[in-house]
Amino acid sequence: MSADLAQDLEQRIVAAVHAAYGIEITAKEAVIRPAQPGRPGDYQCNAAMPLAKRLGRPSPEVGAAIADRLDLTGLAGRPEVAGPGFLNIVFDAGYLGDHVAALAADEHLGVPRTEPRRVVVDYSSPNMAKEMHVGHLRSTIIGDALVRMLEAVGHEVVRQNHLGDWGTPFGMLVEHLVDEGWTGGGGHTVADLTAFYADARHKFDTDDAFADRSRKRVVALQAGDPTTLALWEELLDESKRHIEAVYELLDVRLTPDDYRGESSYNPRLDEVVADLQQRGLAVDSDGALCVFPPGFAGRDDEPLPLIIRKSGGGYGYDTTDLATLRYRTQELKADDIFYVVGAPQAMHFAMVFAAGREAGWVSDDSRIEHVPFGSVLGSDGRMLRTRAGATVKLTDLLTAAVDRAAAIVAERGQMDPQERAAVARAVGIGAVKYADLSSQREKDYTFDLDRMLAMEGNTAVYLQYAHARIRSMLHKADQTPDQTPASGTPVILDEPAERALALKLAQYPAAVTAAIEAVEPHRLCGYLYELAVLFSTFYQHCPVLTAPTAELRQSRLALSEHTARVLERALGLLGIEAPDRM
Repeated sequence: MSADLAQDLEQRIVAAVHAAYGIEITAKEAVIRPAQPGRPGDYQCNAAMPLAKRLGRPSPEVGAAIADRLDLTGLAGRPEVAGPGFLNIVFDAGYLGDHVAALAADEHLGVPRTEPRRVVVDYSSPNMAKEMHVGHLRSTIIGDALVRMLEAVGHEVVRQNHLGDWGTPFGMLVEHLVDEGWTGGGGHTVADLTAFYADARHKFDTDDAFADRSRKRVVALQAGDPTTLALWEELLDESKRHIEAVYELLDVRLTPDDYRGESSYNPRLDEVVADLQQRGLAVDSDGALCVFPPGFAGRDDEPLPLIIRKSGGGYGYDTTDLATLRYRTQELKADDIFYVVGAPQAMHFAMVFAAGREAGWVSDDSRIEHVPFGSVLGSDGRMLRTRAGATVKLTDLLTAAVDRAAAIVAERGQMDPQERAAVARAVGIGAVKYADLSSQREKDYTFDLDRMLAMEGNTAVYLQYAHARIRSMLHKADQTPDQTPASGTPVILDEPAERALALKLAQYPAAVTAAIEAVEPHRLCGYLYELAVLFSTFYQHCPVLTAPTAELRQSRLALSEHTARVLERALGLLGIEAPDRM
């Protein structure tokens, strides 16, 4: 028996089609889907319509032929043929109960382990010498969730934090600090550095002499000038202390071992250019050395270039990103790479990936993918900013969420200060993460703490409260997580609410798989919300602690325990804690 209900059906549909028409179809062509709410059946087979076109027969006739030859013994009764050939399938209660019990007994709750691949995930990537702001939120949260999901199914994940720590911004910043008489020695916070950066940018944009000195400072940095390097390293040290504090507050899996700044690729740039020249891909264009990936053109149908060496001999982001791709495929030996970077960079990465494939750095079976996302907006529908118009600092945003959560937690029950602080952090940070992850990744979303922290609706708080409520009920039943009734208890599905909850629990493995394959965490969020709503209905209509028989009580405890474990495990895949008490 497969952990995924749909896989069992797919295999039988494939066999039925072969028996009916002597043709082979793939499991995907069986077109098995969970039935929409309000529709008859648990699952629906939509294979008849595409097959009807292929066979030149009416689709209801094809659907009936498949149904006649479909062996669902031990799984379901004869399917109903409806409309243009849909097959509506209702699982036997005994089969569904046994299936859910088997999932509950599995340490992974049925989520399949996959053939492991070495996967690089590029995410967060803040700019050094500046405070992290709201613009870094989505990359960090989405990337962390992707890492957790990939690791959960058995992949070897290499985290890469591509820090912005090189180039013209640091030339102008170091030059400004020298102008101000700073010779090093510390004593500055990241807030000071942010102010220094603003001053340096203003001078760079308005003072030609300063801009020229800044460019020369970049050359000195790239050449390893000791004084320039010492100041640069001091800027980085303070910046890293800042981002590590943010990562700790956010509870994301990024450590100093994962840092891979732009500067680290500087020694490889000459080698990358030489490689591209040797392969005949680098050509001169108005004094600059460029690569023209096929299929990319501008408004006038002129080929678009990646500039791998500027006319003055310097290197830019195009070269660094090509060096990064080459390092990840050739040295890290990545099978797959995900770049969790904002949507505006889509064209740039498409060109880099195309150039990498043309250069032979990327194998045909590698999945190299840009994972784009939209922006975080304020209530006015514009980019989220402070009242003064400045970009919102990430620490301020997260602290506000935790403080608001603390006030909510204080109203709901008696806890000691330490537990209250821990729950407030779990609720506040969870609310921010879930609001981001539950939104369709490529769309913008509005940052609204009131909505994020609502006890009703598709929020982390609703899910966390559902988990805590189940844990409270199990505690009253003297049932603890290490005394799991679900692992060996027969599951009885006599009531519609029991059946609906069991069916949704059975869909957990498929929900995780779908979220990973599409790199869309919102799919898992949507599943969790539906599960929590169905549990609420089950709780209202199916007494658990006061069930009429001991067998039914244990069965309902088993369903409750399994629900709590799925909620906790899946929230964990999203990087969100599930407290036992709220």
